[in-house]
Amino acid sequence: MGAARGRRVLALGLALLMVLRGCGAQGEDGGGSDAPAAAAAAAATAPMEEKERAALYAAIEGFVGKGWNGSGLYPDPCGWSPIQGVSCDLFNGLWYPTAISIGPVLDNSLQCAPDARFSPQLFDLRRLRTLSFYSCFPASNPAAIPAASWEKLSGSLETLEFRTNPGVAGAIPASLGRLASLQSLVLVENNLTGPVPAELGALLKLRRLVLSGNGLSGPIPATLGNARHDELLIVDLSKNHLTGSLPSSLGGLRGLLKMDLSNNLLQGSIPPELGGLRNLTLLDLRNNSLTGGLPQFVQGMASLQDLLLSNNPLGGSLPPSGWERLGDLATLDLSNAGLTGAIPESMAALAGLRFLALDHNRLTGPVPARLAQLPNLGALYLNGNNLTGALEFAPGFYQRMGRRFASWDNPGLCYNVAAVDAAHAPSGVVVCKDLQEPGAPRDGAEEGGGRKPEATSSLVAAAASVGFSSARGGGIWSVAAFLGLVLL
Repeated sequence: MGAARGRRVLALGLALLMVLRGCGAQGEDGGGSDAPAAAAAAAATAPMEEKERAALYAAIEGFVGKGWNGSGLYPDPCGWSPIQGVSCDLFNGLWYPTAISIGPVLDNSLQCAPDARFSPQLFDLRRLRTLSFYSCFPASNPAAIPAASWEKLSGSLETLEFRTNPGVAGAIPASLGRLASLQSLVLVENNLTGPVPAELGALLKLRRLVLSGNGLSGPIPATLGNARHDELLIVDLSKNHLTGSLPSSLGGLRGLLKMDLSNNLLQGSIPPELGGLRNLTLLDLRNNSLTGGLPQFVQGMASLQDLLLSNNPLGGSLPPSGWERLGDLATLDLSNAGLTGAIPESMAALAGLRFLALDHNRLTGPVPARLAQLPNLGALYLNGNNLTGALEFAPGFYQRMGRRFASWDNPGLCYNVAAVDAAHAPSGVVVCKDLQEPGAPRDGAEEGGGRKPEATSSLVAAAASVGFSSARGGGIWSVAAFLGLVLL
């Protein structure tokens, strides 16, 4: 008798906690207008359909193994014997599983068996909103994402995630385009191949599309730029083998905040339609084969914080004016982009700039002294160009920047030995000959000119890209956040 009373008290406490956390469903299915006490009492006594319970047990058993005794271990999976990784909500007085997370997130999380498989009963969970798999399918257990039955979850599923599953191979099913309620599709660091399905363009409620770190190929579907995608905030297709040109339709994603298409095989010019992305804070197109020069329209994208175009044969020159419109720009990476011409003085108007990489181009002319006056600048890479003349930075600039300033491999560049002591002289740069004292070495060896630091912008960018796709927004990590570590 006492044990039964204790179970009822525990069930009531769990139910009350779920109500306070807002887990109870509202709207047409739930009792959003009920008083908290009444909702708690209902939760304590709420039953679960046997069909729903059996489907839950069968779905989990498929992943964790046949030896898993769900009915014995968790006879009340939405009540007094909850399953780690499974969340439930109340609908019309009945419990329904609404979230399933499989993978080693916590010590007692559900973990996949070596022969994990997808059970068809998974699609019988009619109220399922979130389904995620982390490190569930190793390479030794190849499995494909089911191609059928997703339409059964079209009215409920809002989040679908496969993260770090080397065994998840094959194509992305076109049937995922039937998940009409889907808001987040994250397929990161799996072994998916084939094209990006054009059918994904039908997901009009999508807010986050992250397909990075796979082996996807073919072009970016123009359907992803559906102008009706006014809720889409993040697009990350990085670290694949995508080819072709950037579809101009991407410019229709007016609400987009972050676009990462880096580390692919994309070609052609950057379409001017992207200039319509007025809310964009990140544009990462590094490590592709894009041409056509640096688009001047980017200077009208006032919300940009990170512009990363390095390792593309863009060509052309830096715009001579208009940089002052990018007041929020913190990271500008244009290294190894085939740029020619001079570094414009107007780039000193980038007041928020923290990281500037112009290395390994064909830039000529002097280095604007005003760049040293950028109040937030913490890294400046100018090495590997054809810059000439004397560096006119103050001694304090070299002391503050240290190895985060690089100007070597510019044969016509020199520095004033009278203005900079040997301990802070720019590495790899010779003393200006017309200011050099008689008998002093002309190769700059004693002033640090013979040694080149190990840190370069390419190394910084490579380190930043390690976490760029996988950590950011499930998402995308800002290079500025990485630079916060570099600048410490």
